Amino acid sequence: MEYRELGRTGWKVSTISFGAWAIGGTWGQVDDTASMAALHRALDLGVNFFDTADVYGDGHSERLIARLRRERKDPFYVATKAGRRLSPHVADGYDRKNLTTFVERSLANLEVEAIDLLQLHCPPTDVYYRPEVFGVLDDLVKAGKLRHYGVSVEKVEEALKAIEYPGVQSVQIIYNIFRQRPADLLFEQVAKRGVGILARLPLSSGLLSGRMTRDTTFSPDDHRQFNREGAAFDKGETFSGLDYAKGLEAVEALRPLVPAGWTLPQFALRWLTMHPAVTCAIPGGRKVAQVEDNVSAADLPSLTAAQMDAVNAVYERFAKGEVHHRW
Repeated sequence: MEYRELGRTGWKVSTISFGAWAIGGTWGQVDDTASMAALHRALDLGVNFFDTADVYGDGHSERLIARLRRERKDPFYVATKAGRRLSPHVADGYDRKNLTTFVERSLANLEVEAIDLLQLHCPPTDVYYRPEVFGVLDDLVKAGKLRHYGVSVEKVEEALKAIEYPGVQSVQIIYNIFRQRPADLLFEQVAKRGVGILARLPLSSGLLSGRMTRDTTFSPDDHRQFNREGAAFDKGETFSGLDYAKGLEAVEALRPLVPAGWTLPQFALRWLTMHPAVTCAIPGGRKVAQVEDNVSAADLPSLTAAQMDAVNAVYERFAKGEVHHRW
């Protein structure tokens, strides 16, 4: 496993970490026994950073991670998120009272006295232009409720605004083979400011697993079924905002690029970690086999310039026109 520094926290986190959205909900049926086995296996393999949120299964994901901490003595970091519990989800809701309430709830769910890293959870764009919101987070750090804070964003523009605030240690953003815009400008700017990048949906909602076909079906409670057009939250959170059929075509174009002995997910994750500005990828894993496959990408050799160029050609052909200008 490779480890990289996260912002200015002094932490070194595993380049392949663990995204805990899928073990909470909105990805179909969850099996806590399998989820806990996956979490334990991640620790076994050197993962030391777990990303969750208070709305993943209404706190269920946070509570599973608390259970992991009870069952294991291995040290690890936990990042969670706050804000999406607001209804309606509007900028005015990001006030001191609500943020403090959300933090207290996550502290209880995680069974800790201080949250390692709290991230604003894809708030409305206007929130990034309200210094008082970040002042509340500064106060929560001073009060010992948070060790550090960052943001989870939908758009590059939001990230560029967020990193103007000196307390922001990390930006979580969708970055994968089908969503490459963050590398244009954002990565250069975060490197200058010492801000970490958490790459979420690195496998594009499973598209880059290579296991999906036109006949694949999803359960009604799976966002890959109900959110393809953004009915529940930002469309870009599902298949990177890419049309499903076109995404499948892109996957077929990628298959010949995968070296012998590698899986497509490993190739996609290794491509992602080639960029030095990326602190870590946070793929989900509901089964031990998924975790093992994902984590092994950290030990694979670097991609060649020709391989990187070939991936970019696939992006240009299938995805860029649909997604690059939007997020």
